[in-house]
Order: sequence, then C-alpha cells, then structure tokens
Amino acid sequence: MAVKIRLRRMGAKKNPFFRVVVADSRYPRDGRFIEEVGYYDPLTEPSTFKVDGEKIKDWIRKGAQPTDTVKSLLKKHGIIE
Repeated sequence: MAVKIRLRRMGAKKNPFFRVVVADSRYPRDGRFIEEVGYYDPLTEPSTFKVDGEKIKDWIRKGAQPTDTVKSLLKKHGIIE
C-alpha cells in the first residue's frame, strides 16, 4: 500500500480550499482517506497553511510520501528540511 500525503480539494467553484490528508495512492483525489492532518487556504493574504507537524513527521517515518506540492509547502513552513 503506497501512502501519500496530499491535498484534498474542498470549497466552491473558483473558491478552492484544501485539506491535507494521508491517503492510499490508489484512491481518488477527493475520495477516501486515512487521516486528516491539516488544511491549506491559498486565497487568504498571506495564504494559510496549518498542519500538525508531529503527525506529518510520524507518517513520513512510517513511509508516507508527500506530493510535490505538499512537500514544497512543508519546506516553506519549516516542518521538514
């Protein structure tokens, strides 16, 4: 089972809001997930990114791979190197 840390799109049309979730890579983008670990709102100024750093690090230790977008957000906010 390949586990990914990725964004799940929420919100209305042209008004995106994302939840950061841990999901099996075989599930659809907005489908079933294992655990919700935070959220990301790109429309606020500055953009809001709030996650549980300990849960993220724990999932990465267990073998979960963050997607490119989530990885760049985690690096930008100093959660991972």
